[in-house]
Amino acid sequence: MPTITKTMSLEDIDSLKQRIAPYVVAWKQPNYTIFQAKLESMSITAYASGKVVYQGKDLSFLEPEPEKKTEAIFPQAGSDEVGTGDYFGPVVVAACIVDQKAAEKLMTLQITDSKKMKDAFILQVEETIKELCPHSILIVNNAKYNAMSSRYNMVAMKCILHNQAYWNLEQKGNPLPSLSVVDQFVQEKSYYRYLQGQDHVVKDLHFETKAESKYLAVAAASVLARATFLKYMDKMSEKYDFLFPKGAGAKVDQSGVQFVERYGWDPLYDVAKLHFKNTEKIKHML
Repeated sequence: MPTITKTMSLEDIDSLKQRIAPYVVAWKQPNYTIFQAKLESMSITAYASGKVVYQGKDLSFLEPEPEKKTEAIFPQAGSDEVGTGDYFGPVVVAACIVDQKAAEKLMTLQITDSKKMKDAFILQVEETIKELCPHSILIVNNAKYNAMSSRYNMVAMKCILHNQAYWNLEQKGNPLPSLSVVDQFVQEKSYYRYLQGQDHVVKDLHFETKAESKYLAVAAASVLARATFLKYMDKMSEKYDFLFPKGAGAKVDQSGVQFVERYGWDPLYDVAKLHFKNTEKIKHML
């Protein structure tokens, strides 16, 4: 199996970790390493010494891409997901179509990657995007997610959901434009491999990393997904009279302990992604 070894600064290693995070199937931290990441087509091991070892079939996949401007071609479609890195709350996938008229309006609102927008503004512009753009939004609540996770890993789930979001658009009578973009989280060939056995597979999609910063349709989809996630989390907090933090860090572990102490283990199935490592940490903290 091909192997490439590089020497990197700790800052570059941290940047690498952030860049590969959306593609990682599993994280480990063996002795003397900063991290070891298992991706679909390779593994990356970053050692405390600064040595970084890439091993796999396609080692060019995660090399830095040159910055490039994307032509503003309309109509265009885009899809994006939210919630896959959060222990609490659902996974939401959205897809939408932006034509020239909608694009002109969305540009005046400065719609961009939802991670660069404040939540209050996202909730403010959500309805405008819905009014202007044909869209499809899928919400996988925690109970359904936990049931699916026994059959599919996170990458497979995202492939199925992006495909379903695009299929729903077509079923609503919205033919997909020739430019239909997925914010890339897996290689194209692997994406379609994960969809083998699905009743309907939407073909001829374009896959590109950081697409939410390059394509207005992907940015709009990311805003719809984020707004839906935020509103779902608010309803979940109201139902349980409990503030669910976002992410999967130490604060989430503490909140998980408090939730279990108040409600017991069974309700955790309905509010959290149980296969995350947070579950084991919560058990050890109780």
